[in-house]
Amino acid sequence: MVDIDATARHQSLIDADIHNVVPTIETLFPYLTEHWREYIRQSAFKGPTETPYPDGAATSLRPEWRASGAGPAGSSLALLQEQVLDPQGAEYAILNCAYGIESIHNPDAAAALASAVNDWQIAEWLEREPRLRASIVVPSQQPAMAAREIDRVGGHPGFVQVYLPVRSAMPYGNRLHHPVYEAAVRHDLAVGLHFGGGTGTPPTPVGWPTYYIEEYAGMAQVFQSQLTSLIVEGVFDHFPALRVACIESGWTWLPAHLWRIDKEWKGLRREVPWVRRAPSEYIREHVRFTLQPCDAPPDPARLAQLFAQLESPDLVMFSSDYPHRHADAPVDATFAEVLPAPLRQKLLTDNARTFYRL
Repeated sequence: MVDIDATARHQSLIDADIHNVVPTIETLFPYLTEHWREYIRQSAFKGPTETPYPDGAATSLRPEWRASGAGPAGSSLALLQEQVLDPQGAEYAILNCAYGIESIHNPDAAAALASAVNDWQIAEWLEREPRLRASIVVPSQQPAMAAREIDRVGGHPGFVQVYLPVRSAMPYGNRLHHPVYEAAVRHDLAVGLHFGGGTGTPPTPVGWPTYYIEEYAGMAQVFQSQLTSLIVEGVFDHFPALRVACIESGWTWLPAHLWRIDKEWKGLRREVPWVRRAPSEYIREHVRFTLQPCDAPPDPARLAQLFAQLESPDLVMFSSDYPHRHADAPVDATFAEVLPAPLRQKLLTDNARTFYRL
């Protein structure tokens, strides 16, 4: 069970990253047409099988959240309520279903399965638990199809975000992705860039790594590349109402990255004249980061310095990242000692409430 400290227990809390898991492709059969059910049966297609969370990795699952006999961790609403929502006293929690639609090469199959996942989320999660909100799963490799799916379910009050795996076939700033942003803004939805993605492209700038730790630690570089792309390609200038969350990206790298990108923009801004403000200003206005995995140093003085360097109390949102494991507790004594009450309130509740329009 989640063990948050006594201070957090006495105030409302919004969890910006909880995972619900499709246990098997057969789970989606009630939400697929007969054509796709027959296609799956005859072809023995198992659905997306690539996962950014290897079963044997220590970060993939907290031992106490293992769902013995109840399917994969994260596949049971009852266990999610028992293990996270109730112990946290959560006011809201945002579901991020990391079902690897982006790894499916047949575009029609990808679109059909994305729709099925979203209908499954509505019927079996959102309608059964009023504290939950969810991210729309889309075929991100097919932006026009993704936009149609956003239009199909974007009006449902349970959806607050569009899920995009941070690893993509090309940077998300590319104008090919504009239909996704147009649809998200049309429905007043955030866009969540989430750890992982099975697009067939290497997760590093220099090719394929050998070990999972390389990919896990290097994912922060992918987030940095995507943020830079969104800014320099002018996405936030084209879509001034767009909101982007970086989920499971880490965040302590942000001050150094903001300094570096502002410095380079000052010398190279003639190449991108449509970027009229310093890149750090776009990030502080449009982008938010989830707390887990918490890569903050344990030293209270250094942690306080990091928050001061962000120059904004609004950038970080609490998350448990259920059922994954990053620390002994999502909110530990270090945060209780260092953060003043107003900043703590923003981190635990207010930032997510504002960002997700809750």
